Amino acid sequence: MKVLILCTGNSCRSQMAHGFLQSFDSRLQVFSAGTQASGSLNAKAVAVMSEIGLDISHHTSDQVDKYLGETWDYVITVCGGANESCPAFLGNVKTRLHIGFDDPSHAVGTEEYVHSEFIRVRDEIHQQFLDFYKNQILSKL
Repeated sequence: MKVLILCTGNSCRSQMAHGFLQSFDSRLQVFSAGTQASGSLNAKAVAVMSEIGLDISHHTSDQVDKYLGETWDYVITVCGGANESCPAFLGNVKTRLHIGFDDPSHAVGTEEYVHSEFIRVRDEIHQQFLDFYKNQILSKL
């Protein structure tokens, strides 16, 4: 089963979701991309994932164009707030979903507060993607 997770920058939320989903089941082919991919991962996202034993540091931040010619079982957008535009994916997709999250890279304040925002969003992504995996993917494998 092939899953593509989309966001704007492909440096934070989509990368965390990618890491979680792949950790749930190694049979899944999980990829992530962005409409304006930053080319690198957000160091704070890598750090909070590492805190719970998931290493996403080897992931790449890819442009969505790289995946347009492929067929997908699921394409999931994870952009959150109203000031962001989630990418539209026009490829061959069986199921499109939106599971939105706040962007912790926009958090401002003390280092402790910013870190807590990354943890909050990481934990929300974990729960939402675990629910998605249990409720939608497991029944199809």
